Amino acid sequence: MEVLTVLLSNFIFMAMNTRKGFRFSTYEAPGQTPFDKLFDIFQELITHTSGDFDEAIDWLRELDKEYELTDDEYTIDDFIEELKAKGYIQEEFDDNAAGGEGEEGDENGGKGNISITAKMERLIRQRALDQIFGKIKRSGSGNHKTGKSGQGDEHTGDLREYRYGDGLEHISMTESLKNAQINHGMGSFTLNEDDLVVEDTQHKAQMSTVLMIDISHSMILYGEDRITPAKKVAMALAELITTRYPKDTLDILVFGNDAWPIPIKDLPYLKVGPYHTNTVAGLQLAMDMLRRKRNTNKQIFMITDGKPSCLRLPDGTYYKNSVGLDDYIVEKCYNMARQARKLHIPITTFMIAQDAYLMQFIRHFTEANKGKAFFTGLQGLGEMIFEDYETNRKKRLK
Repeated sequence: MEVLTVLLSNFIFMAMNTRKGFRFSTYEAPGQTPFDKLFDIFQELITHTSGDFDEAIDWLRELDKEYELTDDEYTIDDFIEELKAKGYIQEEFDDNAAGGEGEEGDENGGKGNISITAKMERLIRQRALDQIFGKIKRSGSGNHKTGKSGQGDEHTGDLREYRYGDGLEHISMTESLKNAQINHGMGSFTLNEDDLVVEDTQHKAQMSTVLMIDISHSMILYGEDRITPAKKVAMALAELITTRYPKDTLDILVFGNDAWPIPIKDLPYLKVGPYHTNTVAGLQLAMDMLRRKRNTNKQIFMITDGKPSCLRLPDGTYYKNSVGLDDYIVEKCYNMARQARKLHIPITTFMIAQDAYLMQFIRHFTEANKGKAFFTGLQGLGEMIFEDYETNRKKRLK
């Protein structure tokens, strides 16, 4: 709770400073309604509270008291009613629960339970995409990995000189004619091979991705909220793939003592649990998912902040060891990495930790798989995952 207070205080401070022009002059964003001002904050709150509407509104009321977000003409209650009217939240009544004093209920006295709708879930994913992927689009040159490109089925937007073997369908006639006029003048029309300009293309390769998210208890320990950034990355990645690369597939699984898949629509509600970290179970499930995919290009992304500390034994019991790196558990992880390598499934690990012994474990794990590893803080997590996804999903020709 203390972590959420700090994060939201910083968020509101930045929002208020932006709204008031860094306090040097009064400024209101053009066309921004009272609803819009609260809605941006509400979306952040609903993500941090894992989709708990009541808790998010409680936080919004507290922030309203401190930062005077509303006035008598538009209150938090007005905001809630507008959320309902716009289809972002819905109220369900439980006839078995009587409404208490001061609580709204239906005509039979049932107590209403408010939850966010599928429309709100989609909007949260889109917001995560804008927050994370938008930064990549605005990045300067040199921030993305490049490779050689050639004939293919997706235009890159780049132009280059004509090379022997380039198809005529890729020649940019407008740019080529412009070159001819510049090189040979306007008196007579002359078009040489040196005048030709080609619009570069690259082949798109369908990609099947499994994103593994660590939900062990350490994801909220030590005063850091690590699960919310991981959750935002998952939502943004899901939105990117489903809207921009519909032929690609994305499966999401979480792993604690065990591993299980979750649907995209449940991402906003993701929480950590009192779990250890069963990395082996997560990798086993991820490979099982990818074995069923027809795409030849497959990969695993794993977001974790802790060492593997748990295994499920054949008799159904758990072997756990939270002290240091357990050789038995670690070797099982290395074996899973080697199995994935044999299946031509690279594993990219995003390690949200800086402990030297954990970094060494991930290096050995990555070597066994011939995959990739990033040792990252929370700020750059989304950007690195998207750079890696954008790179891996395209097969460039020499």
